[in-house]
Amino acid sequence: MIDVNDLRKGVTFELDGSLYKVLEYSHHKPGRGNATIRIKARDLRTGTTLEKTFQSGDRVPDARLDFHNVQYLYKDGDLFYFMDMETFEQPAIPADVIGEAAGFLKENMEVKLTFFNNEPIDIELPTSVDLKVTHAEMAVKGDTATGVTKKVITETGQEVQTPYFVVEGDIIRVDTRTGSYVTRV
Repeated sequence: MIDVNDLRKGVTFELDGSLYKVLEYSHHKPGRGNATIRIKARDLRTGTTLEKTFQSGDRVPDARLDFHNVQYLYKDGDLFYFMDMETFEQPAIPADVIGEAAGFLKENMEVKLTFFNNEPIDIELPTSVDLKVTHAEMAVKGDTATGVTKKVITETGQEVQTPYFVVEGDIIRVDTRTGSYVTRV
């Protein structure tokens, strides 16, 4: 059991038979009475978000998770195939588990998969990834003084806002947490 005061961002817990990962956490202590803990959490199976308020001192069941380092192999329809780096098993993960991370997955990339009772529930990407630009609009000369940005499309299909000087064929570094441009590599 986890005390609700320990529910910080990234903590996984069970509630009413569902598995949740905390996205936001806030602790409110009024002048009188017990403190309240408000969280925003994502159901790891369905992807829905839940906003819940707990009283200080409440407890929720802890979730025992397994983590495996895997290598991304390929995508076939709605399934993403990975290879476990230790056992060489090749689990197929549905696209709804991968979610928005699909735009950052490149072949042979190493990521961390989270399993609950041998069921894959979450993927953890590296903080940044280098992607090749496959489509970029042409920049207009003289439009760079104000920090203007444009949308480019990368090799994985991810759209990224970049400065005007990025052209097709460049390799850019993208922050996987925010989806934003970091630098040209």
